[in-house]
Amino acid sequence: MSVTLDALYIFDDHNNCVLEHIYSGRPPSAQTLIASLATRRVPRPSVTQLSDLAPPTTAYCITHSALQLIAVSSKDAQSLAILDFLNRVLDIFEDFLGSPLLTSKIEDNYEIVAQLLAEMCDGGIICNTEPNALRESVEVSSVLGKLFTQVGLPGASPALGPSSNFASSLRPSPTTSLGPAIPWRKSNVRHTSNELYVDIIENLSVIFAPSGRPISARSHGSIAFTAKISGIPDLLLVLTAAGGTSSVKAAGIARTMQLPVFHPCVRLARWKEHPGELSFVPPDGRFMLAGYETDLMPTSLDTGQPPSKTDRIFLPATVDLRGGLGPSACDFEAKLTLNNNFPGVVSSTKPNASRTSSGPISSLSFGGSNTGSSSAPTLEAVVVTIPFPADVRSVTELKASRGEATFNAFDKVVEWKVPTKDGASVNGTATLTGTVSGPFNPADGADEETPAAEAGKLNSMAGYYNEEVVANQSTGPDPSPNGSAGKRMQASKALMPRSISVSFNVKGWIPSGIKVDSLVVDVKKSKGLGDGVRPYKGVKYLTVSRQGVERRVA
Repeated sequence: MSVTLDALYIFDDHNNCVLEHIYSGRPPSAQTLIASLATRRVPRPSVTQLSDLAPPTTAYCITHSALQLIAVSSKDAQSLAILDFLNRVLDIFEDFLGSPLLTSKIEDNYEIVAQLLAEMCDGGIICNTEPNALRESVEVSSVLGKLFTQVGLPGASPALGPSSNFASSLRPSPTTSLGPAIPWRKSNVRHTSNELYVDIIENLSVIFAPSGRPISARSHGSIAFTAKISGIPDLLLVLTAAGGTSSVKAAGIARTMQLPVFHPCVRLARWKEHPGELSFVPPDGRFMLAGYETDLMPTSLDTGQPPSKTDRIFLPATVDLRGGLGPSACDFEAKLTLNNNFPGVVSSTKPNASRTSSGPISSLSFGGSNTGSSSAPTLEAVVVTIPFPADVRSVTELKASRGEATFNAFDKVVEWKVPTKDGASVNGTATLTGTVSGPFNPADGADEETPAAEAGKLNSMAGYYNEEVVANQSTGPDPSPNGSAGKRMQASKALMPRSISVSFNVKGWIPSGIKVDSLVVDVKKSKGLGDGVRPYKGVKYLTVSRQGVERRVA
């Protein structure tokens, strides 16, 4: 299925058209398009079929700050490809015009925007979305060239005399390329300090059933690479993972890195022959080299057997929750368990590898201290979140054995922040207790009210309790499960939270166990690197879990 666009529109937050760029066909006007979208129910999906237009059109929309980008197509197209194109348009506009992207920047630099849109999409077909390649073909007018253009003289704008001698004098003279044209890398890159950095970031998500058994455990990883090196370097990054042998290291990577995706610079043939080896010529600066997923489930859910100690998932922070405590079943207790005994951590006594060698390297880390490195991971930003039902009026008497807890009455959420600055005191268990109050809680102040006030309160609770229970309360409490006391406890238990989650960051450790084995600069294949250049190399491991470890309550 081909990807063909009819037009691209940019609207501001008042639905005023900032830009209308037509590629092919007979697309609707900006006013017709926004009027048709206004009839749709809010919030609108990213892909909307506009059958009321002639011809029927599909609108693809993304929102960025106060701007709204809409691409339309009258043909069937790949929705994800068009939405990805719109996101690339935003990134490229910010790269050329500056961040944040504002309406005034688009209007003041329309000659640049028009060139970018024409280069990125030719006749409605997406063709070039690499910023480095666009810089080679899109001419950015200088300040002096704009000044002469505004007074009517030929400047640096292609539409106003690009072949004039004066315009040619404003442009920098072309230089000889060091090698073949690479779409993702600028030519003649120069850096005074040659550095290569690898950041492996994993987003952890684990869900526990009320029994304590994990029902879902996945890690979404990203490998970010920063290349600040001159010329055209040819690099080889080797990854390893647990489960591989000394002879077959690729076995662990093939099992750990599931559903991998790569930047276009990666040579896929090398990866297919030798999983774990990434051979590539990097773009200049920071970019996303690869992405992957990892299934962390220790055993299959179909086995019916509880996981053994060796098969359990290691988590630096776990939570548990008990509700319906106390004589009135209005209390709850949350428990947080911290563990910084990370498996597979390299001993801190092992000397770090040299960072000045261009050969194979291992155990890479940043800085002179081992804090937050692979040899000494650190647990940070531990926050426990407890959501409550909408009927909860307040949560009082919050008492934490460690840290501070607050209740947000608007979102009905308790946030418990636990400090972990002292690494020696991270291990252990902390508890939080509290009392839940509902909209109508007969236990609040019942002993201090007069019988008339008590009767008035019972009448006001007729919508909360049925009439039979109200009648029983007026004559005295009934301890039976079906009586007033039983109903009252059931109502209190209905206000208890049904889940609890914890957020945290870990520097120096990732749950999948993927490691950087080596990073090599191939001097023979590289061009323009210079003699004797030994790039500084470093790697960071980071685990991020935003309410990712969740425990559900029966």
